[in-house]
Amino acid sequence: MKENLNDLHTFMVVAQERSFTRAAAKLRTSQSAISQTLRNLEDRIGIKLLSRTTRSVAPTEAGEYLLNLLQPAIEEIENGINQISALKNDPAGTLRISADEYGIQSVLWPAVEKVIQQFPKISVEIISDYGLVDIVEGRFDAGLRRGGLVSKDMIALQVSEPIQMLTVATKEFLARYGHPKHPKDLVEYHCINLRLPTHGELYRWQFTKQGKTQIITVNAKIVFTTLSPVLQAVRSGVGIAYLPIDMVQPYIESGELEETLKDWRHSYEPYHLYYPHRREQAPLLNILIDALKENFNRK
Repeated sequence: MKENLNDLHTFMVVAQERSFTRAAAKLRTSQSAISQTLRNLEDRIGIKLLSRTTRSVAPTEAGEYLLNLLQPAIEEIENGINQISALKNDPAGTLRISADEYGIQSVLWPAVEKVIQQFPKISVEIISDYGLVDIVEGRFDAGLRRGGLVSKDMIALQVSEPIQMLTVATKEFLARYGHPKHPKDLVEYHCINLRLPTHGELYRWQFTKQGKTQIITVNAKIVFTTLSPVLQAVRSGVGIAYLPIDMVQPYIESGELEETLKDWRHSYEPYHLYYPHRREQAPLLNILIDALKENFNRK
């Protein structure tokens, strides 16, 4: 038999106070409401729990037995609720986030760094994965992916600008082999590419000019599954790479890399943080969201 916890709590308070008047004041309800609750409880259980007179209320033998069971259990529940509520003022615990490598570097880490410095009792576990992850099944608090990859049944919050891609190589490489004039010319060049873990296929580069988009399957001289070694390889001069602007901009400014196909820049959807429930129900996630929004709004 599953009894209503509120009814059991009402019985416990009346039995402790030995008074309907004091119990009503403590519970902030009426004596008649308490009386009705207790009658319903006794009817469901099938045994009398309280002896009532015009002057006093006292638990019966069965009521005393139930009271001894309830007191430590309800006190433990109340203590647990108080500890959980305290997290609002002194947040503690672990956040688990699924994100791809570039999203971690460009979007997630600047916010996480801020969170762990401000809230020393919060820990963050970040799993790097370019695949499409079921964050509920994987027991993640949230995921970070480009907008078009987010499941429609998730709550999604934009946390970055659109991701602008640049086609780059070293100046020496371009001086030796020349600049491609058109994206389709890339099939004649050594390129550094990605293999997508979601489907196992090679990444197809997208280019946009005057509203028209071209999708190119390049000649992959070397293939990686993450972006960091792509950047390392293009800096070594082995070919042309297709990378987000903020990864290559410092090397363009220093003269180490040079952009080609400048008129064909393409932008992908911005990153979104996605999660399965209302953010108010997850105080640690709420802290991370605030940090991500602050960084995004500052740009």
